[in-house]
Amino acid sequence: MKPRLAAISKTSPRIRETILEINNLRKVFRINGSFLTVLDGIDFGVKSGEMICILGRSGCGKTTLLRMLAGFLAPSSGEILLNGKPVAKPGTDRCVVFQEDTLFPWLTVKENIAFGLRGRTTDRKAFDEEAERFLSLVGLSEFRDYLPREISGGMKQRVALARVLILKPEVLLMDEPFASLDAQTREEMQNLLLSLWENLSHTILFVTHDVTEAVTLADRVLVMSKDPGRIREEIHVDLARPRKWEKSDFLFFSRKLHERLRD
Repeated sequence: MKPRLAAISKTSPRIRETILEINNLRKVFRINGSFLTVLDGIDFGVKSGEMICILGRSGCGKTTLLRMLAGFLAPSSGEILLNGKPVAKPGTDRCVVFQEDTLFPWLTVKENIAFGLRGRTTDRKAFDEEAERFLSLVGLSEFRDYLPREISGGMKQRVALARVLILKPEVLLMDEPFASLDAQTREEMQNLLLSLWENLSHTILFVTHDVTEAVTLADRVLVMSKDPGRIREEIHVDLARPRKWEKSDFLFFSRKLHERLRD
């Protein structure tokens, strides 16, 4: 079932101060005795409550950038600051949703969602209520006792979303999480993500190579070029939500992004 989305203003009041700063970021890999520059001169800021899509062709360094923001990779030079403090390692203030299935196959849907809460509280009632709350938010209350192998790909991604959102991260990092889903399920997941974003006010960086997805989701699109990966343009998508694919203003932004990717 598709979540119902309320229309929001073109300038969302949720967007506040800059919390994430990326300054002159560079990443070089050593491969077979030579050096490959994957990212160079990456500069941008992210405001609290903002939805940013990072758009680019395969091989432009989108995933490398996301892994650096998550703390999985160290930059070769430059800096990443969250609330003014350097990002040096992974942390629950930055959670990642991947494209591939990363659920624990031996845990139920509810147990997967609640996994990150272990050790955070000894109040069993509060623990259970929070797990049930997030089950409800992603529409999986009836599937709480199912194992991952017993649910669909779209449901697995709902579990993956709930499992990180329950940790209340300041920044949610998403690496093409809906790319392997069929078109209808992908649209449902995009609507669900927007609904959760409206309810929970997270800051989201969403990597995609799909122009329609970027226009559907983003306040701002960072268009990347490759060899090495750089941000070639920043485009503000000044459209009220929910956004309709067939509308002329939606098509305008889609054409604009397609042109930037071809240039």
